[in-house]
Amino acid sequence: MDHSASIHFAKFGGFQHHQRGTIMLTFAYAWCFFLLPLPWLVRLFLPPKQRHQVSVQVPFGDRLQQVLGGKHSNSTQPQTWPRRVLSVAIWVCVLTAVARPQWLEPPITKEIPTRDLLLLVDLSGSMAQEDFKNDAGKKVSRLDAVKEVLDGFLAKRKGDRVGLVVFGDAAYLQAPFTTDLQLSQELLGECEVGMAGPRTAFGDAIGLGVNLFDEDTERAKTIIALTDGNDTKSKVPPVEAARVATQRDIKIYTVAIGDPTTVGEDKLDEQSLKDVASETGGKYFFAADREHLAGIYDELDKIETQTIQTISHRPRTDIYYWPLLIALLLSMFEKAIATWRGRRHTTPAEQDRRIHVNPITGEMEVAA
Repeated sequence: MDHSASIHFAKFGGFQHHQRGTIMLTFAYAWCFFLLPLPWLVRLFLPPKQRHQVSVQVPFGDRLQQVLGGKHSNSTQPQTWPRRVLSVAIWVCVLTAVARPQWLEPPITKEIPTRDLLLLVDLSGSMAQEDFKNDAGKKVSRLDAVKEVLDGFLAKRKGDRVGLVVFGDAAYLQAPFTTDLQLSQELLGECEVGMAGPRTAFGDAIGLGVNLFDEDTERAKTIIALTDGNDTKSKVPPVEAARVATQRDIKIYTVAIGDPTTVGEDKLDEQSLKDVASETGGKYFFAADREHLAGIYDELDKIETQTIQTISHRPRTDIYYWPLLIALLLSMFEKAIATWRGRRHTTPAEQDRRIHVNPITGEMEVAA
């Protein structure tokens, strides 16, 4: 099977043209059909083959031929029109097989991700506070509101590889980078408050996220970090981890939620989040409620627009053996007809006969 490939680029959310695939017949070497008149040109310009037969000339040759009951021999009998048609059909079939006919099947497309997007989600104890409202107006926890908003955000990230890191006392990989956005949504839905510990290791989460990215990839690298508190457990300060991310061309967007007036360990460290975003060329956002949170992710979706790279190819299936088989069958049919006709027209003159001269009449006769 042969493949031909083409690359197309389209902006996500823009106009995309989809063609309905149809099966087509193509020829890999269509120029071979220029050889169609070759046999006629060869016959026209090359001299015919000379056939030398041993013979004896006698003055009574005509009488001998009449006694044998045959006609004058002719070694160059012209072809009849059915045989010529068969010869032409065989040549066309052979030439068609040499031209390599192929079925061009409907195109198969594959989308190649152009961005690695990593989500950092805080699962510390403060994410259980029910100070957000869902679409129905019912009070829900901060984490549930985040899940609801992120679920819609992920649904629009077609063309990205998405990963998920959760953090509390430590950072854990919840979902590796994948183009299966449904899987990422399901793994996000399984997250629960406190499953990673009650504290906040934001810096360690950034460090883990940085190590998850491929260093030699040409894909864009983006981290979206969401937290409602300050860093109370990390071994590496968030700003230091952000500097490492900058060296690897990773951009970090920070999203703060909750009450900025909270004090104690659960207070929101807005300055640290701003510094992390500024260090990497990202942006800081604050969401006081679900509407603000949804608006932030809508804005992120506009800022981090995705470019979908699509590779398409149309499989080609060789079918040269069909015209080759037809040529073989036609050739066998022609030979069978020629053999049958040869046997049908065999005369007694071609059998072993003896000729003698009648002593009375002086005429030649065939011995019985």
